[in-house]
Amino acid sequence: MGEAPALKKALSQRQLRMIAIGGVIGAGLFVGSGVVIKDTGPGSFITYALAGVLIIMVMRMLAEMAVANPSTGSFADYARNAMGNWAGFSVGWLYWYFWVVVVGFEAIAGAKIIRYWIPAAPIWLTALLLLVAMTATNLFSVSSFGEFEFWFAGVKVAAIIVFLVLGGLFVFGVWPHKSMDFSNLTSHGGFFPLGPAAVTVGVVTVIFSMVGAEIATIAAAESSDPERAVAKAANSVILRIAIFFVGSAFLLVTILPWNSKQVAASPFVSAFTEMGIPYADHIMNAVVLTAVLSCLNSGMYTASRMLFVLAARREAPPQLVAVTRRGVPAPAILTSSVIGLLCVIAAAFWPDTIFAFLLNSSGAVILFVYLLIAVSQIVLRYRTSPDKLKVKMWLFPILSILTAAGIFAILVQMFVQGGDNRSALTLSLLSWAVVIVLYVANRWYLSSRPEVAGVAPTEHPHRVLVLANQTVQSSELLDELRRIGADREATYYVVVPASPIETGAAASHGPLDVWEATKQVAQQRLDDTLQTLRADDLDANGELGDYRPLRALSAAVDAFHPDQIVISTLPPEDSVWDRFDVVDRARAEHQIPVTHVVARTAAQEPAS
Repeated sequence: MGEAPALKKALSQRQLRMIAIGGVIGAGLFVGSGVVIKDTGPGSFITYALAGVLIIMVMRMLAEMAVANPSTGSFADYARNAMGNWAGFSVGWLYWYFWVVVVGFEAIAGAKIIRYWIPAAPIWLTALLLLVAMTATNLFSVSSFGEFEFWFAGVKVAAIIVFLVLGGLFVFGVWPHKSMDFSNLTSHGGFFPLGPAAVTVGVVTVIFSMVGAEIATIAAAESSDPERAVAKAANSVILRIAIFFVGSAFLLVTILPWNSKQVAASPFVSAFTEMGIPYADHIMNAVVLTAVLSCLNSGMYTASRMLFVLAARREAPPQLVAVTRRGVPAPAILTSSVIGLLCVIAAAFWPDTIFAFLLNSSGAVILFVYLLIAVSQIVLRYRTSPDKLKVKMWLFPILSILTAAGIFAILVQMFVQGGDNRSALTLSLLSWAVVIVLYVANRWYLSSRPEVAGVAPTEHPHRVLVLANQTVQSSELLDELRRIGADREATYYVVVPASPIETGAAASHGPLDVWEATKQVAQQRLDDTLQTLRADDLDANGELGDYRPLRALSAAVDAFHPDQIVISTLPPEDSVWDRFDVVDRARAEHQIPVTHVVARTAAQEPAS
């Protein structure tokens, strides 16, 4: 097998660094921190620290797996390798569902912020325009997404740094007419006015405001050095959470009384106003809008890449693996955008019913994904020799188990708290159950279908057309061809569809270079097969065909005029061609005998 081309550079290290830094900073920090402070008190920064520790642990586990086994599928592939296909299927579809709902939600949030300056602007129309703009950005090129996200993240990071610097000067008394003052931490009911247990209550809210750190592991697949990028993202998340989240929360409760109405409504605006900064409301609304657009942009990117990965793993329609000449997975982006658009429509016309259901049914999904990441790391770590790991989870297995237990405890707390949190947990579990049912139903359907009878095989065929891809070099197929050609009178024509799914190229290459890798792998398989047949003195030729096997077959039938067709597939439970009835449809379309060879051994997939 020839070496597959290396992944082309699409995202620069500069862009990837800022995606990693800004990915964890969403509108939830700027707006949601007020809710956390109101429910927790001055100790809210401890809540941010607790949630931050969980995110740091998850990122470290993810980095260990990603550096040891680089994959375009990231955590969906690790779940599949650790626990089976059901886990990879679950993680992929749940994560995609979470982000397409987020895309719709963020578009609505952005539209509401714009109404601050343009009160007459219809929310649904503004949301639609924002969604179209971010879709266009993602469709243009991978680097355009990276550049937009670089500047969006830059604004968010700059705003936090300015707040930390000015807030620090204000609190420590290095401010005009202001002395050092930490009294707000204790003078309004004490440090824990709602009790020490209240610190854990806000973890549920905080954990969702930190979602996005893992996006860097997906984006890294389209960078020049994925392993280095993932390792850096995992290491830098510690500093990002400590400074941006814990530092900001500490300054907010120090500058303002925790029970102030202004804190609950808009904490950063209130803090800047307290410091005497003019136009604080306009400045922070612009920053929050940037954060929303950043989340919308990265959400579209993440959802489309996960859909691309699902198609590459044969768990979504194969058309979704197609890319443009710029290496952009346009069908996956447009599909995700359409679902996001439906969420916008639901929010505009049925906010309290359909849209509320969508939000709640995806509310706890990210925690399920994080829990499966933790379990995957524990399982895979025990299967991997320690000397093969360049990045290791700290204090394994103690911290890994505690992380998984912590995530489970948050899910339990969502149920105990009741109200919207319990509703979100229940409906999210329902979403997961639907995904599992679809997975099981698909497997059952594939294994239970009867085989359609075709034209009786030719006793002594002379012109044999072979259609195969993953199994083209299998012993089962080669033995069948040798049997047919025992009298040495048969002529063979081998067609290998140039499909990124069947060649495995989509599993190890990003959208930018997947088709180049596909053609190289398919050509190598064809050449090796022809060489093997010719070594047995068989008259064999062949070509690469259309990525759609039935079209490749029809073209070859018209050109070669066979009297026997041999189609080789994997077993039904693993075969994409069986899923789409390739053998049965070939028998129906061509009045030529079709022999179906089921091979248990697939050709080696390309290296990344």
